[in-house]
Amino acid sequence: MKYETLRTHFQTLLAAKNTDALEAFAQETHPADIAAVLHEAEMHDTKTFLTAISSQRRAILFGYLEEETQKELLETLSFAVVQDLFAHMASDERADLYGVASLGMREKILPLLTKVDQEDIHTLASYDEELVGSIMTSDCAVLQAQMRADEAIAQLREVAGEVETIYVAYVVEPNRKLVGVLTLEELIVAEPSLRVQDFMHKKVVRVRVDAPREEAARSIAKYDFIALPVVDEEDRLVGMVTYDDAMDVAAWESEEDFQKMAGHTVGHGGGFAASVKDATISMLYKKRVFWLVVLVFGNIFSGAGIAYFEETIAAYVALVFFLPLLIDSGGNAGAQSATLMVRAMATGDVAMKDWAGMLGREMLVAGLLGLTMAFAVSVLGVWRGGTEIALVVGLTMQVVVIVGSVIGMSLPFLLSRFKCDPATASAPLITSIADAAGVVIYFGIATWLLELPLS
Repeated sequence: MKYETLRTHFQTLLAAKNTDALEAFAQETHPADIAAVLHEAEMHDTKTFLTAISSQRRAILFGYLEEETQKELLETLSFAVVQDLFAHMASDERADLYGVASLGMREKILPLLTKVDQEDIHTLASYDEELVGSIMTSDCAVLQAQMRADEAIAQLREVAGEVETIYVAYVVEPNRKLVGVLTLEELIVAEPSLRVQDFMHKKVVRVRVDAPREEAARSIAKYDFIALPVVDEEDRLVGMVTYDDAMDVAAWESEEDFQKMAGHTVGHGGGFAASVKDATISMLYKKRVFWLVVLVFGNIFSGAGIAYFEETIAAYVALVFFLPLLIDSGGNAGAQSATLMVRAMATGDVAMKDWAGMLGREMLVAGLLGLTMAFAVSVLGVWRGGTEIALVVGLTMQVVVIVGSVIGMSLPFLLSRFKCDPATASAPLITSIADAAGVVIYFGIATWLLELPLS
């Protein structure tokens, strides 16, 4: 169903005040589609709808709503509905909801939860949001190695409504040390009397709870898992990360890297709290002002370089015509290289040890690109200032493209070496460095080839 049709249908159901019809709508429509409709709806309509549907559907849907919408709803829904939400939500989403709740709401809701749920919330909410622990769920299917296949199936049937998925189950020792993994399909086709330990996979790909969250996302993508087990420092199972959470992480990291490379500052949590369309003027200003102000002072070096070569510029005014073209080409080449390298580092395609090998390849590629661009600009040089100017601008183009590309490729490695996010190698930063270098290179070559003394 198209979005406009869905929204119209939603408004019709609300106007009719038919609780059964609203529940049917919640059952038949994917929560992500309903969340999109609610994002545009009035808050009182959202509240009416959530109050009308069943606890289970409300708990599932709530996890799809924007964080700001969740915060507002927590303050406007009745306390009984909020309590019901915490009771029915998945453990990871419940911990996230607890994190956005006000202090007063936390103090009211926590004592009403079971001791197990309280401990679970405290544990999940205690992890830094950049770590695996912040995106895992503790609701995973657990089996014992000595179980028979039929006993294991019965166990999964019993916990099916309480865990995130029964399609993959983890085998643990009594102290919860992870020793194996198997799928529901493997359980179904196994002989009923066969012990789990006899056909489980003993080499289990896992991730530490205190590892960066993108590590879990990369593993899930690499091995095509629907879930990845999470263990503590003693290799005890503490939860799992599901593929949908891994996709969210990939989207968050991509958005964060994009904003950093665009020259935005990124605060706690990464990125804008909402979409650019929904962001306030103040938020957009704060995100962008830091780098722009810093780079204003950085561009002073370009001005200083031009001032240093005043005699050359005065003697050959034609050089000024090519200045924007040449320094922009160096900046563009650098930004292009930085974008490719940051992306490669984010996906794990390259690591710090690959720098030397990548440097050689980048210089060769940049040399070929620079040669092509130098030929094109030399034609303009002959037309604008003669063969001498053509030689200067052609050689400069070759050098600035190589230098810009090397700067753009190397800066992410340098930042990574000093434990900084490689994505901080933003396009404005690369361009400013390449511009300053380009000015010095251009007029340095011009002064050398045209045999003008420097002041």
